[in-house]
Amino acid sequence: MEDNALAQRARIVPYRLKFKRPAGTSRGVLHVKDTWFLVVEKDGRRGIGEIAMFRGLSAEDGPAFERNLKELEQTVVLLPYEALREHFEDYSSILFGIEQAALSLAAEDDPMLLFPSDFTAGRARIPINGLVWMGDKEFMRRQIDEKISRGFRVIKLKIGALDFETELELLAYIRQQYGNDIEIRTDANGAFSPEEALEKLERLAEWNIHSIEQPIRAGQWEEMARLCSLSPVPIALDEELIGRHRTDKRRFLETIRPAYIILKPSLHGGLEAADQWIQAARQTGTGWWITSALESNIGLNALAQYTYRLGVERPQGLGTGSLFTNNIPSPLYLEGDSLGYNPRRQWQIPFL
Repeated sequence: MEDNALAQRARIVPYRLKFKRPAGTSRGVLHVKDTWFLVVEKDGRRGIGEIAMFRGLSAEDGPAFERNLKELEQTVVLLPYEALREHFEDYSSILFGIEQAALSLAAEDDPMLLFPSDFTAGRARIPINGLVWMGDKEFMRRQIDEKISRGFRVIKLKIGALDFETELELLAYIRQQYGNDIEIRTDANGAFSPEEALEKLERLAEWNIHSIEQPIRAGQWEEMARLCSLSPVPIALDEELIGRHRTDKRRFLETIRPAYIILKPSLHGGLEAADQWIQAARQTGTGWWITSALESNIGLNALAQYTYRLGVERPQGLGTGSLFTNNIPSPLYLEGDSLGYNPRRQWQIPFL
């Protein structure tokens, strides 16, 4: 072990999160979500970070991922923080886990207080959108009613899995039932073809849509730039950012000219890359918000504390920790349409 290594001891703890009910996405129905925790020790302190690799979506998903986890377990006790970051530069979820573990080790009183603030003191909350999961029309309508009755003023709908006419009927239902006071965000997850996308965007625009994430598949820069210039619905990039954390971010945004970018540190290069994306967004007049990617409460805690520190006002895409039957009990809680942190509640992390 090197004296300046991040940790003196380290271990990887695999954990399988179980959904309370099957979660419909454009990539199929999820019943479980695997995640991994990097637990580190140094000078009598302990720290933890979540490596929330998303199978089927993360750039690092593949046969080498498990080998990389074993390598991480060994190199954390050999390399200092910056060298670790450089070594695992191409692995967003691992970078995010390293960042969390380093912040957790450095925390003075509580390893879960990564960015102490009014949020972690319980004096402020973060506004979030209410996510409507894919399913049949009636299931999605019930979710819409439930979210709005609980106080959500921003609703996000995943589209592209049902018949498009049925999805338009759901948008019409929101407008007819609740008027224009509800902000509607949509997420196509690349479901539209370039040939049909503009026509569909024009039909979506009839229902006063705030934005649409990733209308076409990632990697079609010319088509996406064309859509961004013509679309009556503001376009947000999401999957387009996966594997792009080494990209010249300002040039990327100047080329495609999206209205918004959606930042997911587990998928987009960790917190440091998120800082760089935000800087490029500010330079180019691009809007942005932070979204979680089915992390446990440990990763969500890091995201929430980081997000509050940015001084956000726009509702964010953070989860609430309530999707899973076996999430890690935490001080995070949902009140109305905002995520809060109750410092009087204790973390219950059996492996820390």
